[in-house]
Formats: sequence, structure tokens, C-alpha cells
Amino acid sequence: MNEEQTKEQNNDIELEFDLDDPPQKVWRAISIPEFREKWLPKEMLADPDAITTTSGQEVRYRLCDDSPPFLESTVTFILTPNKTGGTRLRIVHDLTDARFDRMAGAAANNNGPLLMLAA
Repeated sequence: MNEEQTKEQNNDIELEFDLDDPPQKVWRAISIPEFREKWLPKEMLADPDAITTTSGQEVRYRLCDDSPPFLESTVTFILTPNKTGGTRLRIVHDLTDARFDRMAGAAANNNGPLLMLAA
């Protein structure tokens, strides 16, 4: 028997970027709607306002797919100064839609209750 622990599937996507610009400039780009609109259009947002904000450090938005099944997710932008005076930008995109949990738990060919047929 295999003694290894199985890892639980994680629905997050995490990306990290080291940018030359200082944290204050990057913060404006992700937190001011007029600037954010250039790279994260409001049509992608379920709500144009941030869910949570820690000024200068972290902002979280709620997204909604524009095509079926219209799953919802959150994207969090985390800023920290890097060693060169620029910014380390960490982006965490998390699928939060409860419907995804139900879909992930069932086998692809499981469309109903289990039936046993006599031969």
C-alpha cells in the first residue's frame, strides 16, 4: 500500500512579477479604476469596487466569467517592495464559485444516481 499523502487539489493560480516601478506607482495602476480599466476591464468584474483593500499593499476584486457557466472568482494583488527599489507583484486568482466544488467532486460521466442492473 502506498503511504504517501495525496495533495488536495488547489484552485488557485499564483503569479509573481518583479517590476522596476516603485510600489506607489504600481498601487495606483491596480487600485484607481481609470488606470485599472486599461488592463482589467470593468466587464470582467462582478463588482467594480474592491472586496477588500489594505492601502498600498493588497487589493481584491470579484470576477465573473463572461461566458457560461459564468463562474465567479477572486483576484488578489499583493505588493511588496523588492531589493532594487521596485515592486514584487503577486497575483492570486482563486476560483471561489460554489458550483465548481460540486463539479470537481463528481466524475465526468456521473450524471445521476448509481444504478445496478442485473445481468
